[in-house]
Amino acid sequence: MGARKKISADARKEANKTLYFAKLNNVPTSPRKMRIMADLIRGMEVNKALSVLKFSSKEASGRLEKLLKSAISNWETKTEQKADNANLYVSNIYVDSATMLKRLRTAPQGRGYRIRKRSNHVTIFVDTKNTNDNEK
Repeated sequence: MGARKKISADARKEANKTLYFAKLNNVPTSPRKMRIMADLIRGMEVNKALSVLKFSSKEASGRLEKLLKSAISNWETKTEQKADNANLYVSNIYVDSATMLKRLRTAPQGRGYRIRKRSNHVTIFVDTKNTNDNEK
């Protein structure tokens, strides 16, 4: 690795130390279905988001609930505080499309229909709400 790339990589690592996030790669659901659940909890307080995900009937909600718990655990590990007395919220969440399995399904008259089995990557960020900023 060159010196210039090493400097930028070190700067990126330092910036990531102040961010509290969790990633889930190659989730075998379509990104569209996952974005529906991601839009529900974006900007929500963590405890409320967990309850929304727990009682949702969507299949993607179970995976997002587990990922949110992981992000909370990462926050607790980095800050050495408990999440119960902190004012945590979902600051950012985004869903990117991942690899797509392409299959053929036989069709009449010698044709074949294409089946696309989509997957996605989910990244969720949590942060604390500063009550001092609201008072200014």
